[in-house]
Amino acid sequence: MNGRDLVRSVRAVASVGAAQGVRTVRAAWRRRRADATGLPPRGAERARVPGTVRDVEPGPGGGVVRFARSELRVLVAVNGAVFLGWDGAGPEPSYALAGRCPEPDPRAVLEPDTDGGWRVVAERVTVVVSRHGAVEVQTPGGVLLRRDLPPRWWEPVGGGPGRWAQRSEVPADARFFGLGGRAAGPRLPDGRYRLWNTDPGRAFAPGDDPLYLTMPVQLVVADGGTHLVFHDNAWDGTVTLRQGEEGEGSGHDRTGSSEWRAEGGPLRCWVMAGTPARVLLAWASLTGAPALPPAWALGHHHARWGCGSEEELRRVVADHVERGLPLDAVHLDVDQPDAHQAFTVDQDRFPKLPLLAEELRRDGVRLVSVVDPAVRARPGDAVYDAGTARDVFVKDVAGRVVEGVAGAGEAVFPDFTHPRVREWWGGLYEARLAQGFSGFWHDRNEPTSCAAFGETTLPRSARHFLEGRGGDHREAHNVYALCMARAGFEQLLRLAPDERPFLFSRSGWAGMQRYGGTWSGDVATGWPGLRASVALVMGLGLCGVPHSGPDIGGAAGEPSPELYLRWFQLGAWLPLFRTRAGPRAGRREPWEFGPEVLEHARAALLERRRLLPYFVTLAHLARRTGAPYVRPLWWSAPEERALRDCGDAFLLGDALLVAPVLEPGADRRVVRLPRGRWYDVVTEEAYEGPGQVLIDAPLSRIPVLARAGAVLPVRGEDGGLELEVWAPARGRTGGGPVVPDGGEGWDEPEIQRYSARWAGERVVVEREGEEGGGEPPFPVRLRGAGGR
Repeated sequence: MNGRDLVRSVRAVASVGAAQGVRTVRAAWRRRRADATGLPPRGAERARVPGTVRDVEPGPGGGVVRFARSELRVLVAVNGAVFLGWDGAGPEPSYALAGRCPEPDPRAVLEPDTDGGWRVVAERVTVVVSRHGAVEVQTPGGVLLRRDLPPRWWEPVGGGPGRWAQRSEVPADARFFGLGGRAAGPRLPDGRYRLWNTDPGRAFAPGDDPLYLTMPVQLVVADGGTHLVFHDNAWDGTVTLRQGEEGEGSGHDRTGSSEWRAEGGPLRCWVMAGTPARVLLAWASLTGAPALPPAWALGHHHARWGCGSEEELRRVVADHVERGLPLDAVHLDVDQPDAHQAFTVDQDRFPKLPLLAEELRRDGVRLVSVVDPAVRARPGDAVYDAGTARDVFVKDVAGRVVEGVAGAGEAVFPDFTHPRVREWWGGLYEARLAQGFSGFWHDRNEPTSCAAFGETTLPRSARHFLEGRGGDHREAHNVYALCMARAGFEQLLRLAPDERPFLFSRSGWAGMQRYGGTWSGDVATGWPGLRASVALVMGLGLCGVPHSGPDIGGAAGEPSPELYLRWFQLGAWLPLFRTRAGPRAGRREPWEFGPEVLEHARAALLERRRLLPYFVTLAHLARRTGAPYVRPLWWSAPEERALRDCGDAFLLGDALLVAPVLEPGADRRVVRLPRGRWYDVVTEEAYEGPGQVLIDAPLSRIPVLARAGAVLPVRGEDGGLELEVWAPARGRTGGGPVVPDGGEGWDEPEIQRYSARWAGERVVVEREGEEGGGEPPFPVRLRGAGGR
C-alpha cells in the first residue's frame, strides 16, 4: 500500500464507518498484493526514437513512411480527419470509433517534400512528415496548426508494453480546451492533467483533477484555425500543457506545447481541422452521433437519496405540484429500491412499484433508476448467482474472481469488455423496465470501491476480455464505463424498440455520446463548485458529449439560499437539469430555502419549460451535426481572442447567451458580447457587440440575451408550439431552425428553417424552402422591435 492508499484508507474509515472502512482497507491490501504478483516488474528500459526515413509505401489516403527504428502510417479519411499511427498501429480496434474506420480519401496522395521529407495534401489539411519523424498539420494555405516532434519510447529490455511520450508545439496564441470533464476550465490553464477515470473520494472543486470522465481529446483554438486531436489510447497517461507567449516588439514568440505520455498501448491519434462546427461534425462522424434523449428527459429532474417508501415518493411529487413546480422525472438514488442488490426491489418499501410508476407516468412524471456495476458477492442473490453461472465477472491472473468493496460490502464486477457479458447485463434491464422505470443512471462505474475511498476497486493486473484480444485493467479501466453504457443502451433498444433510451453515466470515455450523457458527479457545495459546473458542461460538449449537467447546489452540505438559487438559475439553462436531495445533500427542494427563493426558482423553472421546444431542437441538431447545446462564446468567431479567454458565460445554441452569476452578493455583472446586436430577454434592451456591457442581475434572474434575428421555438400558453422572433437589426436578416418533436419515438422530424427580415416597418418571418416564402404554420411573437 502506497502513501496515497494509506491517506484514502484513513479517510474511508472516517467517512463510511469502521466496518466499511476496514473492508475498504482490506481490499486495498488485496489489490496491492495482486498487482505485485500479477504485473511484470518494469525493470531496465531501452529508449527509442524513429531515426531517419528509409523508404515509403504510398497507399489509399496517404501511406506508410518507414524510419530506421519505426514506421508511421498516415491516412486522410473521407470526412477530412487525419489518422497518424506509429509502429504499425492502425485505426482499429478502437472503443472510440463508431463502427469501422472511415474510408480513405482517394484524392489524398503521399508525395515527396523538401529536405527528404514527405507530405499528404488533402482538402482541409496538409500533413508534412520530416525525415526525422516530426509531423506538421497545416491549413491548405500553409498556416501551421500543430507540430508533433519525433516521439520517444521506453521499452522494457525483457519485453512487455512500453511507455511513450510525444511533445507537440502549437502557435503562441493558441488556447487549450477539452480533455473530458475538467473542473479547471473551460479553457485549460497550464499544468499536468491525468487521463485516468477517478472518483476523487470527496466533493471536488476547480483544483481537483482527475475526475470521473477523462478523455484524451483536446481542442486547440488559435488565430490560424481550430483543430481537435484525439490520442486513441485508453491506458493511464498524462497531458502537460503550457500556453505560449507572443513576443513584444522585436521579441520572438514562444510556442505553446502539449506533451502526451502513456504507460502503454499504441501511439496513434486523429487530427481534425476547420471551424469549430466542422471539427465537431467530423468528430461525431468518427465516434458516433450523440444519442437523442426523449423529450421528457430535457425537463426538470429531481433525485432523492433516502426516499424510503411509495408514500414518500408520492409526497415528493405532490409537494412539487402543490407549489407550482413542474416535475418530469424522479431519480431513485442509492439507498433506493435495494440499489446495492443489482436490479432488485425492496418489496416491503415498494410493494406496488409498477402501479406507482404507471400512476406517475400518467401525470407526466417518469422514474429513473440508479444502476451500479458492483454486484454483491453473496450466494443466494439472483444476479450474483446468475453471473457466476455464466462466468461474467472479472478475474485475476490466476483465474479467481476479483472481489472489491462497494456500498453493499464485498462485490464483484462484470467484464463489460466481453460481448457475451454485455448482452447478459443488458438483459437485466428488462426487470427494471417491468418495474416501471423509464431511464437509467449509471453511478460509481469508474469503477470505484466506494465514494469515500476514491480509488479503483479492481487491481491493474485484473484480466479483461477486451473483445477477444485479452489484456488487463491498465487498458480496460478507462473504457469500463463506456462498455457498461453500451451494454445498457443496446439492450434497451432491443427491449423497448419504440422508445428512445434515456441513459446517463458518471464515467465514460471517448464516444460516450453514442449511448447517452453524463453529470458532474460530486461537485463541491460552494461558489467554486458552481463555477466548476460551467467548466465541466462546456468542456464535455467540446469533447462531443453534449448532454450533461451538475447537481443543483452541489453534492453535500447546505448551500446558502443565494447560492442555491444562483445554481438553480444556471441549471435551468443546461441540458441536464437536476435537483438532488437526501442525507448527504440535505433537503434541497426550493421551498426549503424560503418563499423568495421558491418564487424565483419557480420563474426559472417555468422559463425552462417554455423553452423546452428549443432544447428539443438543440438535441436534434446535436445528433445530426455533433454541435453541443452549450457552446463557448467563441464558437462562431474563434479568431476573437477576448472570447477565447471568457469562461463565465456561454451560448445556448446560436440564439441565446447565458451569463450565470458566479459570485456572492452580485446584483450586476459584466458580460462580454460576441459581434452583433443582443437583447436582454427580460427588458428587451439592446446591446451592441463586440465588447463588454454591465447588465443587472437581481436575485430574481441571471442575465440572458437573445441574438438579434433569432427565431426560437417555444411552448405557448396553450401548450402548442410558437415562434419567438427577435427583431434583426436594420439592414440585417436572421433566422433559426425548428424541429417540432415532443415525443419519445424514432421518427426523424424534418428540420424546418425560418428567416426573419425587415420589410418596411414590419418584420417578416418565412419558412425557407417554400416557393415564394411560406407563412409559418405556428403563431409568431415578435420581440425587440422597439430597439431598431
